[in-house]
Amino acid sequence: MKIDGNAIRPGNVIEHKGGLWRAVKTQHVKPGKGGAFLQVELKEIRNGTKLNERFRSSETVERVRLEQKEFQFLFADGSDFTFMDQETFDQITLNEDMIGEDQAKFLQDGMVVVIESFEESPIGVELPQHVTVEVLEADAVVKGQTASSSYKPAVVEGGVRVMVPPYVETGIRIVVNTDDATFVERAKD
Repeated sequence: MKIDGNAIRPGNVIEHKGGLWRAVKTQHVKPGKGGAFLQVELKEIRNGTKLNERFRSSETVERVRLEQKEFQFLFADGSDFTFMDQETFDQITLNEDMIGEDQAKFLQDGMVVVIESFEESPIGVELPQHVTVEVLEADAVVKGQTASSSYKPAVVEGGVRVMVPPYVETGIRIVVNTDDATFVERAKD
């Protein structure tokens, strides 16, 4: 589907220079001289190359529609991860590069994820926004730190380091944002 160059939003996938690119950041720029344009930071989907491009409103780009389908995470074998289609029960194996090293640490048995495909070829995995994990290691609270809103480092399942409030101790289950590995709340048991 064709869209105007200034209608690109973060997360959109476009066809540009013979490849598929995901818009990471966008910024509208109105210079003192000349016409306005949209400065877009693009990331190539298949190899991760980054590119900064300027798009004017008079230009058109091809926005790519991705097929999104729910899959269930089954198991990991080294850097390969196996998922099962929720409808057909077909299994696919994706490499850690496609998922992202940071995201792969949050995968849990039975977790339902969304796999994006273009022309039957998987190109990305979207994890749930929040995931519940157990705190494996938490530093002790330093006396006097509890008066203000301070945080301490902790290690959760998957080896991810998260900053948590002082009351969080080892063994407690917490909810973590998978996008930036930040503490959300204590899990309700």
